[in-house]
Order: sequence, then C-alpha cells, then structure tokens
Amino acid sequence: QVQLVESGGGLVQPGRSLRLSCAASKSIFDAYIMGWYRQAPGKQRELVAHITPVGSTKYADSVKGRFTISRDNAKNTLYLQMNSLQPEDTAVYYCNAAPLPPLRSDYWGQGTQVTVSS
Repeated sequence: QVQLVESGGGLVQPGRSLRLSCAASKSIFDAYIMGWYRQAPGKQRELVAHITPVGSTKYADSVKGRFTISRDNAKNTLYLQMNSLQPEDTAVYYCNAAPLPPLRSDYWGQGTQVTVSS
C-alpha cells in the first residue's frame, strides 16, 4: 500500500507562483508513472502533467510553458511548479501514482486546493 500526501496549495493572485508537493510513503518512482491531476468545480478530473520512471514528461496543453513537474527520488517526493497562474487554474490538485505495468489500481492523494483570484 502506498500513501500520497499533497501539500502546497493555497490562495494566490493571478500571475503568481505556487509549488505543490506530493510525498509518497515509500520509494515507488521507478515503477510508477507519477502524475498531477486537477478537478475544477463542475468539471471532470483532468491530467495536468506526468513523469515516467525514465523521466519523460507530458503536460496538458493549457499548462505547457507554465508548469513543471519534477521529482526528488531521495525524498520520495513529486513536485509541480506552477508559474503565471491564472483563475482558470483554480481546482483541487491530486497526486496520482499509476503502476507499470497497469495490473493494479492507481493510488491517489487526498488533494490540495489551489485558488487563483485577485
């Protein structure tokens, strides 16, 4: 079993930055695709970014050039650096661990709220 705990959310003005963190309870980055998803009120959960065990990354078009996903293997921690935040980035952000191969269920964190407002 793996626990994922997000932190770093909050209220921020448009144009500012936040960094989200996701601490995993054990070392899993070599066997899981680690991702950030978000869900805004009334909308479906969507992929924001993910990073594979070999370090390949993927971003949603809406965040390319503004958000950066990274990880610290020694700390078992995943990050999402969010720059130039906009009101449409307001959502609950979730950390996800998808096993490779996909023979088991994903793990999800509890979510952290990001609100972008002036």
